Amino acid sequence: MIGITYHEDYNKYDLGIDHPLVGDKPRKSIEFFKEKNIMKDIKLFSPEKATEKDLLRAHSKNYVNRVKDLSKTGGMLSSDTPAPIGIYNIASLATGGSILAGEKLFEGFNIMANPLAGFHHAGRDFSSGFCFFNDIAVIIEYLREKQKLKRFLVVDLDVHHGNGTQDIYSSDPTVLNLSFHQDGKTLYPGTGSLDYIGRDKGEGFTINLPLPPGTGSASYLNAFNEIIPQITRQFDPEIIIYQSGVDTHHSDPLADLNLTNQTYYHLAKKLMKLSSTTCNKLLVLFGGGYNSNASVTSYYNIMCGLLDKKEYKKEKDIPDKKTDEVKILVSKLKKLLAKYWDL
Repeated sequence: MIGITYHEDYNKYDLGIDHPLVGDKPRKSIEFFKEKNIMKDIKLFSPEKATEKDLLRAHSKNYVNRVKDLSKTGGMLSSDTPAPIGIYNIASLATGGSILAGEKLFEGFNIMANPLAGFHHAGRDFSSGFCFFNDIAVIIEYLREKQKLKRFLVVDLDVHHGNGTQDIYSSDPTVLNLSFHQDGKTLYPGTGSLDYIGRDKGEGFTINLPLPPGTGSASYLNAFNEIIPQITRQFDPEIIIYQSGVDTHHSDPLADLNLTNQTYYHLAKKLMKLSSTTCNKLLVLFGGGYNSNASVTSYYNIMCGLLDKKEYKKEKDIPDKKTDEVKILVSKLKKLLAKYWDL
């Protein structure tokens, strides 16, 4: 069974008319899903706001208070992240959507999705990159307490490296944080180098594949197939959290990868099958995407992949000129991980 958490107030997560993050994607996505007649196979749930106790599972008291204060007056969380009046409540609602989605995975649902989620740039006491609260970390800590889970797999396929999630979990071997992203030498936030594999007890449980600008669908899918299934089966997660950002699409204005719409269908289908053969609990957080129409189409393809539909939206393939370069990167990553994983 598949469900989605959604609230009309999600669309108030809007950082301004001149800002890349405009708050209409959640509504547009649900409307498109209805138009394409897939909502008949999906149950919709309305979330409530995450409590302060929930937020403190991942963030410091000082940081939560800072967002609260900014939410009263308006201001800037960071140079790229305006904090409009009322944002505390909307960001808490988005986080509450991820909590509710996580809960439903223990109430008969195998796949749950949240269309306003995946805020991976928020660390314990800092953030930027349009994020306020790291719902990935909040739901991990929530389920660690409520369901006594011990092995969490994060598969982060957003074009930007999840520096906040890495900051929180780099020394934690219970959280395997696996990220494919555009090379930080060429894109915000500048982190996620191939040779960073975590620290202390968490060494080997942070895995980064920084991809060169221009990477296309063929080399991306090949890299996925070379790395993710084998590590997932060896780690044997109790839940898979899929940050399914679609700002890797070739038309996205903030980045430089060249994935096509159909790629998201194949990635989602692969992760759905990996989940079904391991934990059978897949939490999908839609993540970034800054070309609104392309993002909605890509999210639709993700849902088609999760539903194992035969029909999905396709576009013309783009020649992939980075195949050899990505193969070399994958080979280097495998050698680096050989001490920890059988690849």
